[in-house]
Amino acid sequence: MYKPLRTVPAFTYQALQKNTVVAPPPSVHIYKKRPVKETLFKMYFRRGDIPVAKRIKGSGKNTTGLVKWFCEPKELDYCYYLPIFVDGLADNDIDIRSLAQEAAMDLILKAPHKVLPVLPKLILPLKRAFNTRDKKIIISALKVLQTMVLVGPCVGQALVPYYRQLLAVCNLYKNINVNLGSGVDHDRSRRIGDVIEDTLSLLETCGGPNAFINIKYMIPTYESCTYPICEPSADKAGIESNK
Repeated sequence: MYKPLRTVPAFTYQALQKNTVVAPPPSVHIYKKRPVKETLFKMYFRRGDIPVAKRIKGSGKNTTGLVKWFCEPKELDYCYYLPIFVDGLADNDIDIRSLAQEAAMDLILKAPHKVLPVLPKLILPLKRAFNTRDKKIIISALKVLQTMVLVGPCVGQALVPYYRQLLAVCNLYKNINVNLGSGVDHDRSRRIGDVIEDTLSLLETCGGPNAFINIKYMIPTYESCTYPICEPSADKAGIESNK
């Protein structure tokens, strides 16, 4: 009597039985979005526990861009508030995410010397934003990272030990850009591949002598923006001149 084949998992004793077939490996969707349920920033914002609000027309002082501050940003405790604002970068709500991005950049620009002491607390929120696999969220997090490296003293060098946690996702999206066919998109800030390239160049420039080798370890296709790919040696130059 014919018995139908049974599908069994691989690397088990069931695979040695008769009338069985091993199940194929599951598909891995590396580019699938992984939304975050709720961020700390959204929870605190709804409760009114953070001194920030959306800008309203006719707002007075302490208003910059999309953000209205209820106090001077540089007077806040950065060790407490800055990680909360960076955590909001992973939110699915575009309004909440834009507010968190603007507020985080305001804090960084108003007191850049306060960024370095709180840097270890910013790694997990940035990593959470990168792991959402959402291109818009990744771009927002990269822009905040660029701002920290540009204005914060010694932040670029302090980030080198955290490359393994932050740059894994950049390796996936480094060569991905929007295909417009014959069209041209002049806004470089919306193309994730170009934003990643700009971020890596900035990390190498501000990260010190060990930055390039650590970036290269995580992203093998990255080419240095500081050192040329190849330089003719003095011996070869002398041989060519003699010829």
